[in-house]
Amino acid sequence: MTASAEGGRLRGKVALVTGAASGIGKATSILFAREGASVVLVDIREEGRAVAEDLVKGGGRARFIRADVTKASECAGAVEEAVRSFGRLDILFNNAGIVRRASVIDTTEEDWDRVMAVNVKSVFLMSKAAFPSMARGGGGAIVNTGSGWGLVGGRNAASYCASKGAVVNLTRAMALDHAPQNIRVNCVCPGDTDTPMLREEARQLGEDTASFLKGSAQRPLGRMGRPEEIAQAVLFLASDASSFVTGSVLVVDGGGLAGSG
Repeated sequence: MTASAEGGRLRGKVALVTGAASGIGKATSILFAREGASVVLVDIREEGRAVAEDLVKGGGRARFIRADVTKASECAGAVEEAVRSFGRLDILFNNAGIVRRASVIDTTEEDWDRVMAVNVKSVFLMSKAAFPSMARGGGGAIVNTGSGWGLVGGRNAASYCASKGAVVNLTRAMALDHAPQNIRVNCVCPGDTDTPMLREEARQLGEDTASFLKGSAQRPLGRMGRPEEIAQAVLFLASDASSFVTGSVLVVDGGGLAGSG
């Protein structure tokens, strides 16, 4: 990683990324650092520490915070530590998420609660913690990770679809409430992306991984997305390039939803 602090699109910005240890969160953290941001990587998994260390070795400014984003105290602590470390908070990427592939009948109450906690409650808690710091700094940008299945239904994914639908509309509500503070709130909705979570879906469904991934590529562009491609969309929504964009939902799915409905 070579940081481009001189000409980067996020030069001088401080960004906090949840779910930063792998997949889209990791790719976005790397891209943010390349674009000049100081990046705080938050994850419950210690693998995020190595990502932050690699960014620092490459000339970036980064640190890792281990936190459970379903707990208010740990979300508040992560924001406080980000501000302590880098002086401010300009960007929040609410990306932490899990999936449980099951219908309502086959979803346990425990799994329902866990999916809602990680996918929805974390967005509420992290944003609640971040808003005051952003407001004091004159504004900011929040990007939430939704899903194509937050806009249309999907089979055997009841809790996931419900959670991502909630994220999409929570995005709109927060955009309305916090526009007066110059805080923009938007949502990126990826389609199937080549991440560890996609492979975990195959395992949960008891399907052959190779066959499952091949099926995931059945969309107009003929392939799955790459985490780096979703990261580019997040960068747009987090940067001044989208300065007049708030309350929007950006679908990045290779055309998968283009023919829906």
